Amino acid sequence: MAELKSTTFTFPPRVKGLKIQGCEDLFPVGKIYCVGKNYEDHAKEMGGSVDRDQPFFFSKPPQAMTQAPSIPFPALTQDLHHEVELVVFLKSPCSNIEPKQASQHIFGYAVGVDLTKRDLQTIAKEDRKPWDLSKGFDNSAPISNILKNEEVVLKEGDISLSVNGQEKQASNITHMAWGVDEIISWLSKFISLHPGDIIFTGTPAGVGALKRGDHVDASIQSVGDLSFELV
Repeated sequence: MAELKSTTFTFPPRVKGLKIQGCEDLFPVGKIYCVGKNYEDHAKEMGGSVDRDQPFFFSKPPQAMTQAPSIPFPALTQDLHHEVELVVFLKSPCSNIEPKQASQHIFGYAVGVDLTKRDLQTIAKEDRKPWDLSKGFDNSAPISNILKNEEVVLKEGDISLSVNGQEKQASNITHMAWGVDEIISWLSKFISLHPGDIIFTGTPAGVGALKRGDHVDASIQSVGDLSFELV
């Protein structure tokens, strides 16, 4: 497809921006990718295993991203689950890069939660269909304000999530099967990445159900904290 030569659109394009810690500028949301089964303990609790040959990816749409303190409980599910994750934000274009080149494209990090309609996902898995409707609904990716931490590959840090004050998930990002640099490299081999692209890096064990009225707190050492309520 040819590049557009006109700055006039039929209707205004939707551009979603995310807050950055200590900065008035917003981070423009591009493509959103998520790594599945990146912690061995979570893969086991879901009845699977980590694919050591290459990471597995799925996507979320821009309207999944939210930094609101209150999130409407989603429709069409009876089994909504929490999955706390380290989220990586990219600042420059890259394609087919090696892991050692990944750091130069990193803008920063945030704490994220991949909200999942587990009942819909289970049906999709059984029918060998895509996960889109179980993962990509509105507000399915709450995140903290972004920590600008350019060209740094995070390799360690405690990661945790609690519901109504009770800890449900606790691990360290050292337990990721695929590191941040490897994830960016792998993804860049299949699709060109651009400034504004976002990657959720997977969740540790302890995922579980949420209900309306639950208060969720999540944190990652040296990255930040995230709190929201389902209403």
